[in-house]
Amino acid sequence: MKRILFLTNYASPYRVRFFDELGKSAQVTVLYSDRRGTLSHRDEKWFEEGDGGFRSVQLSGAIGKGRRTLCFSVLRWLKRDYDAIIVAGYSSPTAILAMLWMRLLGIPFYMEIDGGLIRESTGARYQIKRFLVRLPSGWLTTGKYPTHFLTHYGADPERIIEYPFSSLFSGDILPEVPTRAQKQAMREKLGIPEKRMILAVGQFIYRKGFDVLLHGAKALPSDVGIYIVGGEADERYTKLREELGLENVHFWGFRPRQELAELYQAADVFCLPTREDIWGLVINEAMAFGLPVVTTEQCVAGLELVENGVNGYLVPIEDPDALSESLNRVLSADMEAMGRASLQKIQGYTIEKMAQAHLDLVKEKE
Repeated sequence: MKRILFLTNYASPYRVRFFDELGKSAQVTVLYSDRRGTLSHRDEKWFEEGDGGFRSVQLSGAIGKGRRTLCFSVLRWLKRDYDAIIVAGYSSPTAILAMLWMRLLGIPFYMEIDGGLIRESTGARYQIKRFLVRLPSGWLTTGKYPTHFLTHYGADPERIIEYPFSSLFSGDILPEVPTRAQKQAMREKLGIPEKRMILAVGQFIYRKGFDVLLHGAKALPSDVGIYIVGGEADERYTKLREELGLENVHFWGFRPRQELAELYQAADVFCLPTREDIWGLVINEAMAFGLPVVTTEQCVAGLELVENGVNGYLVPIEDPDALSESLNRVLSADMEAMGRASLQKIQGYTIEKMAQAHLDLVKEKE
């Protein structure tokens, strides 16, 4: 059985599911550099323990915390007797140390990125990023936009492998779009009074752009409920909602997967007004429930998965007027047809296919 070593920051739920699936066909060891307790931006209920299909190692001797954690203990794990060593990302101190060490010893390894947005720069920051991106023997990435990101910083396009990035098993994808009656029944179950519903999911942080959605909500019909789910809204958002008189905007805190699934089934359209997301797995999840999607041109999942007028719209960031216009377009369009287009597109993005792409990588080395 093939042996694969991963280095990543922490045990995010989608990664745990992926490692479990990959562990059915390979011996998988995963090194974590960050501890849960240092991740103040994540609700403890967000994490998942997994099914034990892989070896999980919390690196010891950490210096610092969060994204600045440096674990020298990673060095003793970096050996040639793995069929593949994969480093997730390139910016954490532990990842940088590991890559420099393997490059020095001539140990081949891959860099894996979930996505990437090019930042125009020519100074020291650009040169450092270019140096780090060029360290691996090969690269794994999630589509044409992340591939362009890597080649922009010097990666060899001939050694880049694209794979379908997902947090979903094939069984998580609905076989068909819920009917209006089914959506209405779910809204009644959840206590949602509005006739139509826009769902947004994410942390209440500036980057997610929920303030832009609130400003855009002024131009939406009053019978459309806007539900922002995923964290506790601080005073900035509650005050803005009050100032704008948005009685149809609701802030719901963190919801576990099952409750979140019901919200996806109740919604008519999904919105992620992000200022920047190097991927945005909530886009995958919304499409798996047959939802049209409105997101921004700075969301890589949107760039890869959303086609204007087919299964949603992409809008500029910081533009509440464009956001509300696109949401109104979807609400007045054939939402069921747009939802079917989302379901059809997302069929290719499953954890099973993600795992198979990684297995194909090590099989090619035989």
